[in-house]
Amino acid sequence: MIDAQDRQIIEVLQGGLPLVPAPYAQVAETLGMNEDALLVRLAKMKSRGVIRRIAAAPNHYKLGMTSNGMTVWDVDDDQVAELGAQIGALPFVTHCYERPRALPDWPFNLFAMVHGSDRAEVEEKRAEISAILGEASRAKDILYSTRILKKTGLRLKAKG
Repeated sequence: MIDAQDRQIIEVLQGGLPLVPAPYAQVAETLGMNEDALLVRLAKMKSRGVIRRIAAAPNHYKLGMTSNGMTVWDVDDDQVAELGAQIGALPFVTHCYERPRALPDWPFNLFAMVHGSDRAEVEEKRAEISAILGEASRAKDILYSTRILKKTGLRLKAKG
């Protein structure tokens, strides 16, 4: 559960940090608190699992990364956690997670998002992932993005 002040913090931050030299100080001022108190509250919310992270959500298209592919892999269940951690640590993988299979139509349980300036670059990155997974991967595919559907984090509904 969150209290009223945590809710206010989330509501202010859900639109993103201000693009200023001291963004947390500005947010704290907006909330009528000091920066240290804000940072303590954010750390507590993170440790309680209320928030996972505060991170940039870039528009890859505007950065020139116009080819975006979700690589999907059918990986041995006993190896998916270890291999997923390796794949997620690659500098070109922006999202990596395990999901349940939807058999018989969807055998994939490991997902890794990669971006490139063209499909050839994305395919090179997929080949690197494939080399790491080796024989642990029984099947693979790639789903290319055609547009951005969502680029936001948590949004709280107004109380009322």
